[in-house]
Amino acid sequence: MAIAAPARHPVRGWAYWNQFWLQTMAVPTVTTSDTEPKTYPSVSVIVPIYNGEADLPELVERLLGQQYPADRVEYLLVDNGSRDRTPDLIQIAAYQNSRLRALSYSTIQSSYAARNAGIAAATGEILAFTDADCQPEPDWLAALVQPFTDSSVGLVAGAINALPSQNWLERYADRQGTLSQLNTLNHPFLPYGQTANLAVRAKILGTVGCFRPHLTTGGDADLCWRIQQETDWRLVYAADAVVYHRHRDTLNGLRSQWHRYGCSNRYLHELHGVELMRSLTARETCYRLLRWGLKELPQATIKLLTKRGTPLELMITPLDLWCARARSQGQAEAQLPAKARTIAHLGNQI
Repeated sequence: MAIAAPARHPVRGWAYWNQFWLQTMAVPTVTTSDTEPKTYPSVSVIVPIYNGEADLPELVERLLGQQYPADRVEYLLVDNGSRDRTPDLIQIAAYQNSRLRALSYSTIQSSYAARNAGIAAATGEILAFTDADCQPEPDWLAALVQPFTDSSVGLVAGAINALPSQNWLERYADRQGTLSQLNTLNHPFLPYGQTANLAVRAKILGTVGCFRPHLTTGGDADLCWRIQQETDWRLVYAADAVVYHRHRDTLNGLRSQWHRYGCSNRYLHELHGVELMRSLTARETCYRLLRWGLKELPQATIKLLTKRGTPLELMITPLDLWCARARSQGQAEAQLPAKARTIAHLGNQI
């Protein structure tokens, strides 16, 4: 079981906790050494895309810029019923470069169903996953697959870092480490990697099945947990395999993100018996707001006026409560669809 972090110190930021998790988490951390010989297994990179026309140009450039032998990798771009120019842009990109394959799957509106369509078409011995709004480093793929030289490793999670923050909400999410893999790799039930940066041996899916196609959130945890519970394959963390992701930049976007986290909690509770998160109570909300108004806000104001703080520190507690309430609501409102219990298998209709 993962080690829980102590209460967040008011001065120590995410950089401190990032180092804390690296030192204490149960999942081994693997780094790529320039002095070690590299291997290049055949890889299929699978990216589900829904209404992603704004992200596609950068994504394609980043994928084709990977420092990985061109004859050992294919990039499968799976349109999931987009209503913008995504299907056309994918087709054009695939026409211009043979390493890109354009796929379409719209039967089920779910990124996991789209990933399954990519898995069914993939030819690589390693399957790597990222998202349309992610920006991988040039050496991302090479670093992500190196741990597979260890024959006991079946899953590799890479690092998810935030793109430079453009506004105060993005800075808040960055401060909290919202997207970090280190949170999920320290999950108290079992560690898992997010599909924004995850790789798996393709042959494993022939044993445990693919993603649950009707899930809309939590499918990455479900797959990683099934692999760890049903097989002896190990999960490791590749710290050098980095993709960048942008945080939500509106209050509605932030709320939607945390509401989805709450839904995921409920779904994983139903599927795996994971303990539900404690819901935020009205009494706790009132207490924390009172403490914020009487103590934290005056202190943050003095720090700001003396140039020892930032405007963001004025709003940490209200934003924490905003996110906690959204997650509580998502957990309370979510109902696992009966079809979401179905696991897709290779060779069957997905």
